[in-house]
Amino acid sequence: MKRPLLLTVAAWAVGAAVLRLTLLAPQHCPPVTPAEAFESARAAAAWIEANQYPDGSYVYEYSLAENTDLFGYNVVRHAGVTMSLYQLAAAGDPSVLPAADRGLGWMLRNLYRHADWAGLRDPAGGTVPLGATALMLAALAQRRIATADPGYDALMRDLARGMLALQLPDGAFLNRWDPGTLQPVPGERSKYATGEAFWALTLMHRLFPGEGWDAAARRTARYLAEDRDRVEGLEFPPWADQWAAYGFGEMASWGLAESEIRYLESLAARFGLLVRAESARRDTALSRLLHGRQARAAGMGTWGEGLAGLRQAADADPRLARLRPAIDERLACVAGMLRDRQVAGTRAAAAPNSVRATGAWFTEGVTRMDDQQHALSALLLASLVLSGKDPP
Repeated sequence: MKRPLLLTVAAWAVGAAVLRLTLLAPQHCPPVTPAEAFESARAAAAWIEANQYPDGSYVYEYSLAENTDLFGYNVVRHAGVTMSLYQLAAAGDPSVLPAADRGLGWMLRNLYRHADWAGLRDPAGGTVPLGATALMLAALAQRRIATADPGYDALMRDLARGMLALQLPDGAFLNRWDPGTLQPVPGERSKYATGEAFWALTLMHRLFPGEGWDAAARRTARYLAEDRDRVEGLEFPPWADQWAAYGFGEMASWGLAESEIRYLESLAARFGLLVRAESARRDTALSRLLHGRQARAAGMGTWGEGLAGLRQAADADPRLARLRPAIDERLACVAGMLRDRQVAGTRAAAAPNSVRATGAWFTEGVTRMDDQQHALSALLLASLVLSGKDPP
């Protein structure tokens, strides 16, 4: 063989090896059963319960290396963590209701009222973020599903009207209300809060049909499917919005427009790509160099939540039915990776503070309460989908 040919073959071999290590790195999706996914979700809930303060708030961040709580708080994440506990209760585990109700009590003490509506105020900043109100409403909806208790029905309607105080005619939302000016903060939007409000509105229609909440939800659905990424300048569309997927999962049985079907197809591809890329990452220096560090549990959990919402939509609309096998495969992969990376057993026992470590996920030695929130929801929903059950 001549030297140029040898060099060519060697170059192709090196190129193939590099490609194998980068773009075509093998997937690693640890196997997980529905029962194991549920057990892992329950362990995440146990972390939330064990790391709740007497006033109903939660440990925000914890550093494993320093064995120290990192101070700060986020009212939207508080509402989301509480929602995930109620979600678990709605799926059949009422043991978490006392902790969830303590979390609800914290929100009730920070309630803001104006005219005929209510919202959840940020005690640090004083404004009323849309996402906090939306996730408080979603939490109450999950509580209603779990307990059939109508005691907060009037408050749910007040919170829903509070969201509509921030809705624009095209279905978009402004991000927060300013109690000082008694007006929405002009021009401020959130790539998270619009989907959160959309899902909350679809839950309102489920619980209170005939009251018109579906009309507001449909306006936002069209905005999400047709305009949001462009108007808000979000990079790499579609934005991987699990809250939108939750909402469309609820809404699919109402009937979806063709633009909404296309949006959900693209959203499924986006979540699938994120999961595929993550499944190639390892906790090694070489993998971090080639693929970046492993995603935090909060991020991975949102992919699982989004896939579960899309699976609900695919069950309801025949135009999406062909996506179900791929969605199930990716959802199982997320659940397997989350369970595999959760702190448990001897690793938890060896931690400086086992209460802060057991059931948690750490990124660069730090866990945050929404790591447990999103992982809990993703694992719970995966356990239901993979065992053929409907989400709450």
